[in-house]
Amino acid sequence: MCAEYATFGLAPAMRAGGVLNDGGYQVHRDFVDFIVDERPLLFQLSDLDAVSPLASDVPPAIFTAQVRSLLLESAAPLPGGRYVVYGCPECEDLACGAVTAVIRSDGEDFVWQDFAWQTGEHADLERNGYHGIGPFRFRGAEYRTALGALLNGSGPHPRRRVLLIGARVAALAKLAAALRTIGVGADITQDAHRVSPDELRGYGAVAFGHAAGERERAAVRRAFDNAGATAAHVDGLAPIVPLLVAQIEHALDRSPVALRRLTGLTASDAGADLEVTSACRVTLTAYRLDRLSRTHTHEIFDGVLPPGRHRVALDAKAVRGQAFVVARTSGSVLVTAVHP
Repeated sequence: MCAEYATFGLAPAMRAGGVLNDGGYQVHRDFVDFIVDERPLLFQLSDLDAVSPLASDVPPAIFTAQVRSLLLESAAPLPGGRYVVYGCPECEDLACGAVTAVIRSDGEDFVWQDFAWQTGEHADLERNGYHGIGPFRFRGAEYRTALGALLNGSGPHPRRRVLLIGARVAALAKLAAALRTIGVGADITQDAHRVSPDELRGYGAVAFGHAAGERERAAVRRAFDNAGATAAHVDGLAPIVPLLVAQIEHALDRSPVALRRLTGLTASDAGADLEVTSACRVTLTAYRLDRLSRTHTHEIFDGVLPPGRHRVALDAKAVRGQAFVVARTSGSVLVTAVHP
């Protein structure tokens, strides 16, 4: 039995979507993560690409059922009193693998224990248990208050729509198609005044293309301010779709900076400097435009990094001229221009 209490909380999180260099894509997922002792529980599970069952894109009835399940108001979905804590971000099939745990009540307290990686109906704790994680004992009042906030409407509500502003409609159409492919809604306009205030408040970000002038950008910002909209503003670095998607993904990230895995990125001819807060897989990709405005893509790094600051060398050919670097983990994306 666990004697010491752990703190329990919730925070908005995302599984970052993206357009991959092999032509594929990764779906964007917004979800609510579990914060245990002021740290995302997901960070304790190695480098796991997964989301909690409290995802924003499931129907309200399913979302409510998941919350009530965690409150033990319904029977456990898996044998042995086990509940899915994190699952596949692409589907709901247990065969893809999921992190499960026994959730039980002990008086007024709630206890999470026996964490395991599970791909079938029954968990094998000896072979697939997370032996260094938990058990966690949560105070009942704190636990119920956090989850109850999701039921009464005071929980986080992500906005996965983006307004694209610019005169080059063909370029914006390609970007909008890419965003919709990964699950982010995108609309195109040249004049935000044509958009109703209610609609403006529904956007999580507004992105400006290179063809948008400063006067036009200022007018759009005023329209959002007048509507009381708090969308993030994105100035597109270059007409490179994967790069712009990464910029927008970063803008849509509503998780507290202190709870992100990837917190810093700068780049120069000498190399890319990045900072991670917990061990995770990081990929670095360089994009550059040549004199004919053709895009060149270079995979720079793909590996697991420990917490701390790191420098990754950049091939001079990969960052010659106008170049940019995208750093990506499963839940965070950062973009920077390469400065000579």
